[in-house]
Amino acid sequence: MNLLRAASTISLFTLGSRVTGLFRDVLLASQFGASAWMDAFNVAFRIPNLLRRLFAEGAFSQAFVPVLAHTRSADGDDATRRLIDAAATVLFWALVATCAVGIVASPLVVWAMASGLERFDNAVVMTRLMFPYIGFMSLVALSSGVLNTWKRFAMPAATPVLLNVSIIACAWWLAPRLAAWGIEPIYALAAGVMLGGVLQLAVQLPALAAIGAFPRIGLLPGAVRAAWHHPGVARILGQMGPALLGVSVAQFSLLINTQIASHQGVGAVSWLFYADRLMEFPTALLGVALGVVLTPQLAAAQGRNDSAAYSALLDWGLRLVLLLALPCAVALLVFSNALVAVLFQRGAFSAADVQKTVSALMGYGVGLIGLVAVKILAPGFYARQDTRTPVKIAIWVLVLTQVFNLMFVPFLGHAGLALSIGCGALVNAACLFVGLKRRGAYVPAPGWRGFALRVAVANIALGMLLGWGSRWVDWVGLQAHQWLRIGWLAAFLVGAGLLYFAVLAILGTKLRQFAQRG
Repeated sequence: MNLLRAASTISLFTLGSRVTGLFRDVLLASQFGASAWMDAFNVAFRIPNLLRRLFAEGAFSQAFVPVLAHTRSADGDDATRRLIDAAATVLFWALVATCAVGIVASPLVVWAMASGLERFDNAVVMTRLMFPYIGFMSLVALSSGVLNTWKRFAMPAATPVLLNVSIIACAWWLAPRLAAWGIEPIYALAAGVMLGGVLQLAVQLPALAAIGAFPRIGLLPGAVRAAWHHPGVARILGQMGPALLGVSVAQFSLLINTQIASHQGVGAVSWLFYADRLMEFPTALLGVALGVVLTPQLAAAQGRNDSAAYSALLDWGLRLVLLLALPCAVALLVFSNALVAVLFQRGAFSAADVQKTVSALMGYGVGLIGLVAVKILAPGFYARQDTRTPVKIAIWVLVLTQVFNLMFVPFLGHAGLALSIGCGALVNAACLFVGLKRRGAYVPAPGWRGFALRVAVANIALGMLLGWGSRWVDWVGLQAHQWLRIGWLAAFLVGAGLLYFAVLAILGTKLRQFAQRG
């Protein structure tokens, strides 16, 4: 399998998801701006999203995929399907309990997340409406893990677009109708979230059936007990403990930051939300795509005790991180004013909102390469079924991030929160990197110094072009000329990309060397 082609396929579908997500955010910014109502929705949506990252894409996936890949490699497909049935049974009933408790405890959850909200009661209502979303997305995570193990990467990568399409449809069609009925239009977004969760699960089930891995969920107490005592489930649960702690640390950091942001005035939560959406664009396209491709491959190499292949996979991933994530970070730092103004400055989103969002985006940009690198380095530990080391590092980074908050927030406000996360991500990636090297799991291949130098020169050229473009065009002042701004933005981004790869080519970097096979 050509890993670069697989990663490119995932990135292509992820791009579709992010483009529709960007359109969604542009629409929401235009309709709701950075208002108290939007703050309430962002907090309410963040709660099931937090739990999704905690359980679905977090601890469960980190534990499930390596055990699933090892079981398939060692014991065959039949044993793997029995593991899938058992894991799905345990997961289903755990989700039923979680959703029931979450709906009842929503006021407490919202208070813990953002006690300073102006629209607190409305956030509680939307949290209750959206809480079952975590149930659907956890089952989607199980389905995606199975499909990725069978090397069916396209479907899991494509389905997130359905969430964006659902929210867009509800914002466009349902919101005006709710307003006409005397209901606050923001509730249409909550309906869109739930519709998106249902659709994502619905489209993946036929793909599972096609590979003969449709999970059979036990409904009777005896079946649930048998699933609970399945050896594979026991291994997954054993790995989930440390993984859950590690992911909890990251999400606890997000909770703290949201709580602090809710006390920074109306709009602060939304400014961070819009900046985060732009930052996640390259994070998802690069980090998530590479992580999805590498995790089962690393687990398989570890299962074969092929340390050379394991190290080569990590080396390949890290070189791609440097090659592709660094120019994105440079763009976020020097071209953020153009990006935010063109994408969001319309309707209820003012020039002041642009500047506030820009400052947050630059803070995130500082740590972008760290955020992407973690997606490569952490699976290196998970593939070795070592979830404890990333947890220890994450706890230390959480403490350090709060120290950064104490240093930055009094002077930079909400932007200090973003900068703290960025700096924490760099430290996290550095610690994971050092940990893998010290264990001898990763041995850098020759040629890193020359490669890094060539990438640095190309990024200097790209940064100079985008920095000039950021000052030469009055991006905020051209609000009345939307198509002109869009044209200039596209011209500078395309030009910067061509310049970047042209410089690399002149310096002797051959991109075909990244066509790694696994």
